[in-house]
Amino acid sequence: MSLVLNILWFIFGGWISGLAWLLAGVILAITVVGLPWSAAAFRIGLFSFAPFGRHVVPRDMVTGRSDLGTGPAGCLLNAVWVVLAGWWLALHHVILGVALMLTIIGIPFGLQHLKLALISFAPIGQTVVER
Repeated sequence: MSLVLNILWFIFGGWISGLAWLLAGVILAITVVGLPWSAAAFRIGLFSFAPFGRHVVPRDMVTGRSDLGTGPAGCLLNAVWVVLAGWWLALHHVILGVALMLTIIGIPFGLQHLKLALISFAPIGQTVVER
């Protein structure tokens, strides 16, 4: 079922969301100062191309230990991220999510966009895992 949902997601606009995340990652990587954020943007960008069957969790829950991105530095990096790129990615996902949820068929896709909107506020210290 995840495969079918991912194919429909990609065809009906998931590629736009993935490209938005990848664009944010490229812009941040070009600045060199934004390199700490670009890896997270690429990771979530690849996730947003096909989100069904996978979910995003804090990295310390997977590894069992804290690291730079999951500690206080990660919180600071996420605060800067919201100012640089997070707010417009979140806005993108909220608009698409609400629009998709107006139709019954679009509800699962709208819910995924709302989850991605939440992730848009704190992608540092997150990782993608299979269900």
